[in-house]
Amino acid sequence: MGRGPVVQARKMAVNSEKGKVFSLHAKLIALAAQKWWNPDDNASLAALMHKAKKDGVPNDTIDRAIKKWTGEDKDAAQLSEIVYEGYAPGWVALMVPCITDNKNRTVSNIRHIFSKYGWNMGESGAVSWMFEKKWIIFIDSKIHSYASIEEIIFDTNAENIESIGWYTKITCALDDYHDVEIFFEEKNIELFESKIDYVPNNDVEIDDFDKALKFKKMVEAFEEDEDVSFVSSNEIISDDLDSEVEAFIEKNTFRT
Repeated sequence: MGRGPVVQARKMAVNSEKGKVFSLHAKLIALAAQKWWNPDDNASLAALMHKAKKDGVPNDTIDRAIKKWTGEDKDAAQLSEIVYEGYAPGWVALMVPCITDNKNRTVSNIRHIFSKYGWNMGESGAVSWMFEKKWIIFIDSKIHSYASIEEIIFDTNAENIESIGWYTKITCALDDYHDVEIFFEEKNIELFESKIDYVPNNDVEIDDFDKALKFKKMVEAFEEDEDVSFVSSNEIISDDLDSEVEAFIEKNTFRT
């Protein structure tokens, strides 16, 4: 959601079980391995395997994911990647990539969430023309200053660098991410977070509390679905309004 890093508290609230995180890594690796199973010749697969290991995914989980597409795992369910599109409150454009072994279940769930919040799922191409699929890297500016990153970033194939609040945001093409990540690791520069995202070409501001609340609850519902990989959107919400909405959600969340 949005273009910032996912703060840990919200990430853990959405992905409350580590199993879902591991499952998502495995699905992404399995799909990347469909192109070619050897990470030495498949930059996307190499990047996904490296990220999974950094997130603590066991090696046998990674190996099983690759075998889904080599044919070695005869019992593995076939996976498909489907990207659903539509609008959210405030006419915010949404991209909802899913990885599923049951298309009927997934499309039913995604359509239900759109409908629940008063919007309809669009046809393929409805909003995708507003986005480009990229790898996004975030570096904590309090640890590594923007100026120090900007000074060396031109030695990589990164496409763009921005200073936003407390972090530096770097945009890479999908095939260049792994090389950029290794470049930073070799210089002992820790990545705060990295993720695949659909980067919007235009923005839509939400300045109404009710619309912002419904938008955030809608995205949260998508992120809680087991088949959803991530959610990309083109909203802008001011810091003050965002804090107000987050405080309301926190206050009204029932905890066991």
